[in-house]
Amino acid sequence: MRIDVLFADRVGIAQEVLAAVARRSLNVTAVEVDPPHIYIEAPALDQAGLRDLRAQLGRIAGMRSVEVVDFLPGARRRLYLEALMASQPDPVLAVDAGGVVVVANSAAVSASGMAEENLRGTSVQALFGDPGLLAALVDCGFQLPVREIELEGEPYMLETVPLHDPDGRVAGAFLTLHAPSRMGERLSALRNYEPGSFETIVGHSAEIEQLKQRAARMALVDAPLLITGETGTGKELLAHACHAGSRRAAEPFFALNCAALPENLAESELFGYSPGAFTGALRGGKPGLLELAEGGTVFLDEVGELSPYLQAKLLRFLNDGSFRRVGGDRELKANVRIVSATHRDLEAMVAAGDFRQDLLFRLNVLQLHMPPLRERPGDILPLAELFLERACAQTARGPMRLSAAARAALLDNPWVGNVRELQNVIFRAVTMSERKVINAGELELARAAGPAAQDGREVASLDEAVAEFEKSLLQRLYKDFPSSRRLARRLGTSHSAIATRLRRYGIG
Repeated sequence: MRIDVLFADRVGIAQEVLAAVARRSLNVTAVEVDPPHIYIEAPALDQAGLRDLRAQLGRIAGMRSVEVVDFLPGARRRLYLEALMASQPDPVLAVDAGGVVVVANSAAVSASGMAEENLRGTSVQALFGDPGLLAALVDCGFQLPVREIELEGEPYMLETVPLHDPDGRVAGAFLTLHAPSRMGERLSALRNYEPGSFETIVGHSAEIEQLKQRAARMALVDAPLLITGETGTGKELLAHACHAGSRRAAEPFFALNCAALPENLAESELFGYSPGAFTGALRGGKPGLLELAEGGTVFLDEVGELSPYLQAKLLRFLNDGSFRRVGGDRELKANVRIVSATHRDLEAMVAAGDFRQDLLFRLNVLQLHMPPLRERPGDILPLAELFLERACAQTARGPMRLSAAARAALLDNPWVGNVRELQNVIFRAVTMSERKVINAGELELARAAGPAAQDGREVASLDEAVAEFEKSLLQRLYKDFPSSRRLARRLGTSHSAIATRLRRYGIG
């Protein structure tokens, strides 16, 4: 039985209580004194004995109560601490000032491959095979910058938190080992706090509905996927949706824009780098997206911009799942699905010698094409309404709406920049408009090219030039293919897209 003896704090009362317990010849296995409490554990104490002990203790001056408790406070703290340590998925070690392991959680025991009793008492130098680790810990007051270490051949990022004694002196540290896959889960959760699904792809046109159905089937197939389409159509959104609809949905998703980084940075971002790989690198090295996304998906946007060297390195990974970090000499493996996207014609690039044909075969196992906005005019207004609502929220404006003329102007625009251009147009209009209703003029859309442009007048914008070329092309081809369906087959696009353009330009 465990009891809590509550007393008025005075000199000597604790000794008197313990003496009374001793006179009863109870086998006391634990005592904790925390004035005005004395906690006592006596396994042989029963209810009858408790009544007698209460009466005896009641004769001590200043005694207040004797109550039964489930745990002694110290035992309760140890229980909760052990449960807390056991619940941590990352390996956690507590070491003393000499760098010797004092406490280890179950994840650390498993990662070390040692029995718990053998792990306790092991030095950090021996555990990690790093003779200079203890000296580095001491030099930094047991608060090292994050560095990479290895345990049983597996890489971890080491994080240290110093422990201090009551006098403020360093008494050791907590060491937490972060596996790249665990770090990837956390980073992915932060970056992708609203993981996309097929419901987030706005549109009810036949083109988009067919795309969603096809993509949902491909999402379940664990093979490389290539997404094609013009810039601004939403290829990354589709990649997110395919990841969310796959068996890897619970694992990390990372994206790398291959066109935004020079070759050396793109290589280190994707494959990581080893300690000392180049000037300015983190001292302990850094895992790349392939390691961080273990079990998940890596999206390579604008994959057509990869250099020949990175094409070869990516091909090797796609062949057998192995790679090397920049500056590293050790083969690493990663279980990652590659989803790539491009607005370029990769087959034409292969013919020109700018892209490896064998890499194209590896990337293009499954393919989806994101249609441009001008080919799905039925989605223009729903998207505009969505962007209008978002823009009002972002700019702290009240609800706004589009006038009938503005809606007609949106439908008339060629949308060379696709969904991204539409989003920018709506945001700009919301920002600049003073009224609740947005009119056509406030959208600042490019005007369709008139006859003067055909006579050599310099066009005002890219949109105007594209519209004029499109109109001229349709007028010329319509003579030989005098129906929207025949013309659509000739141009390799949808009937609805051609019909919309013919109406827009007054052809036929």
